Amino acid sequence: MSKIKVDAFFDNGTNTVTYIAVDVATGLCAIIDPVLDYQANSGRTSTESADKIVSHIDKFGYKVEWILETHAHADHLTAAPYLKAKLGGSIGIGEHIVRVQSTFKKLFNLQDEFVTDGHQFDHLFSDDEKFRLGHLDVRVMHTPGHTPACVSYLVEDCAFVGDTLFMPDYGTARTDFPDGSAHRLYQSIQKLLACPGTTRIFVGHDYLPKGRSEFVWETSVLEQKRHNIHVHEGISQQDFVTMRETRDAGLDVPKLLLPAIQINIRGGELPPAEANGQRYLKIPLNLL
Repeated sequence: MSKIKVDAFFDNGTNTVTYIAVDVATGLCAIIDPVLDYQANSGRTSTESADKIVSHIDKFGYKVEWILETHAHADHLTAAPYLKAKLGGSIGIGEHIVRVQSTFKKLFNLQDEFVTDGHQFDHLFSDDEKFRLGHLDVRVMHTPGHTPACVSYLVEDCAFVGDTLFMPDYGTARTDFPDGSAHRLYQSIQKLLACPGTTRIFVGHDYLPKGRSEFVWETSVLEQKRHNIHVHEGISQQDFVTMRETRDAGLDVPKLLLPAIQINIRGGELPPAEANGQRYLKIPLNLL
């Protein structure tokens, strides 16, 4: 019997997969990459997606130890603080989030109240840091490229890779965000693909490529090495970099990047209220 149980929740609005990784023996769990619902046309947030997580955890009597972010997402707002208030647990992210905070503090011209030291999170993980989730062994792997701060969480025989890899028929993540790098993404993927072939890979999104009719989010190291359309065995680093940079040059800015990044670099907290009691996001004009 497997020591780990993985429950997945797919958010249709952002094509994001949120995971609950559970230690079967103790019921202790980690929530990975939770979604806060956001209506771009009105600026309203809501918690329908997060409340599904709360209901599921309450139903099975799990106890939350961690709420883990693979990176500061550009495609959805995180519900980590909401879930922490409801369920407890500590919010963790890779230590290089401070670099992302510094970059976007300048881009959004944020004021002195926003400090770029990562204190907005409960814990900043270093590369190869290890911890326990109940009886489960967890290892953090720094997997930059999509962003400089991306990490993957290796829990027993499972790897939660965020946006580093997608399903084999969709390929890999874009690398054109600030401080992204196709070279580093290739190297990060090779680190992941050096894991045992039976390692289960859980991706952060699925976009239903042509030829497939159902959303899926679990694959394996062996399947990625054999079939990933961007980075299967035999693809050199230079071939990958050329493909990735050419492809990225034609991509539009993600529709939620500007609101999502402002929230996510704060660990999911909304910006402080201004003198009138209202909170605001900033939209830089003619910049991106």
